[in-house]
Amino acid sequence: MELSSLLKPAAVRVLGHATSKKRLFQDLSEVAQTVYGLSASNTVDALQERESLGPTGVGHGVALPHARLEGLDRVVGVFLKLEKPLDFDSVDRQPVDLVFALFAPKDSGVEHLKALALVSRTMREAAVCAKLRANADPAALHAVLTEARSSQAA
Repeated sequence: MELSSLLKPAAVRVLGHATSKKRLFQDLSEVAQTVYGLSASNTVDALQERESLGPTGVGHGVALPHARLEGLDRVVGVFLKLEKPLDFDSVDRQPVDLVFALFAPKDSGVEHLKALALVSRTMREAAVCAKLRANADPAALHAVLTEARSSQAA
């Protein structure tokens, strides 16, 4: 599994300002609707439901919100770089500026977990995060994300 199979270039965006976690989930859902045809309202609900189990802010300015949804046939992703970091109740209490959301089919077992592990490993790499923070062009951000793992595969 590679990030390039999870993340379409159109699903990578730079967001000026999210005023709250709920607004961020709405922004993620709007991108998922535009790029993957997902229901924005179902996506927001699923993200909030998952977040109620525990925050998905993993530390170092990174959040990995994820949800399982009806109507999906594979795992897909949305990446947002926030120009203004957002308080996200992260484990290290640091605000978040890099958000990689995953959406998986309702009945996906191991594929969802493999995708989450791949994204988590990628976003834990300090060099990848530094490159993401240094770029504001969505095409460059997509390239950084998709090249990070493929260059280390095998």
